[in-house]
Amino acid sequence: MVDTADMDKLSQVLWREREMLEALAYRLEVERLVLASGRTRWLVNATRDIEDLLDDLRATEVLRAAAADEAAAILGLTPNPSLAALAEAAPDPWHGILRDHRDALVAIARDIAETSEEAKGLLTAGYRSARETLLAIGGTTTASYTHAGTVVADAPRHHLLDRSL
Repeated sequence: MVDTADMDKLSQVLWREREMLEALAYRLEVERLVLASGRTRWLVNATRDIEDLLDDLRATEVLRAAAADEAAAILGLTPNPSLAALAEAAPDPWHGILRDHRDALVAIARDIAETSEEAKGLLTAGYRSARETLLAIGGTTTASYTHAGTVVADAPRHHLLDRSL
């Protein structure tokens, strides 16, 4: 017989984790929109919100791991089981509940990964644009690195400023 209290505890932690991941997806989308708008003044705030939520999410992951280990012991599984393994071993209605949690978590994780990649692309483009602008203004040589870690110096840039005034 499965202890309903332990399975309920696991389900509650999974609900909390889902809510936090949804909030993370939202905050990443806000960060992406800030980057896309070019209004980087708000980027620090958006990033801080994400970092704060990630700290809370790490604590929730520890709770989930403990609750999953307790559920695994009741179901006769080894510690640190996957959510899919827990769902397969659990009787109804927990089988369906855990499977639904897993499907939702996978979908949210996919959404987060896509949004993160878009934001990363925007950050990279912004960095390149800022770098090119600074190089055009300053006319200095720059150094970058190859995949092997060696320094490659670019040719000096021409000045765009008329310094004769």
